[in-house]
Amino acid sequence: MAHEIDLQIACSPTKLPTEEQFQLWVDTALNEVISKPEQSFELTIRLVNNEESQQLNNQYRGKDKPTNVLSFPFEVPEGIELNLLGDLIICIDVMKAEAEEQNKALFDHWAHLVIHGCLHLVGFDHISDTEALEMESIEISILAKLGIENPYLDH
Repeated sequence: MAHEIDLQIACSPTKLPTEEQFQLWVDTALNEVISKPEQSFELTIRLVNNEESQQLNNQYRGKDKPTNVLSFPFEVPEGIELNLLGDLIICIDVMKAEAEEQNKALFDHWAHLVIHGCLHLVGFDHISDTEALEMESIEISILAKLGIENPYLDH
């Protein structure tokens, strides 16, 4: 099932994935974990700079620094039928720095952050070790379907 993505580019990036790549990553992630595969969802992916990421991370998580990806699940009010999952905010500067520091292919890291964010939107988390292991194993499986190696291996 194809899901609807609102791609917002709120900075001046270079070397961005194509809309088709974002679509593939979102569809692969969500179709793997959604119990109703015939159901289509909507989400926003907003690409931001360090300043916007830091402001949002500070406002919503109390952490005064930019971060790679923030997920804001949309809580549908009771009795309303709406397939809106929420918003992913990806900080391009942090994402690129991480890919370089961790010696990862840039677009492989893009894919990982999109998939990681999508899992958060549908309720996965990594607060406890058990949750982290479950979420990581799902990410590894989804990435493998895309031909991308385990991002948690030391490089």
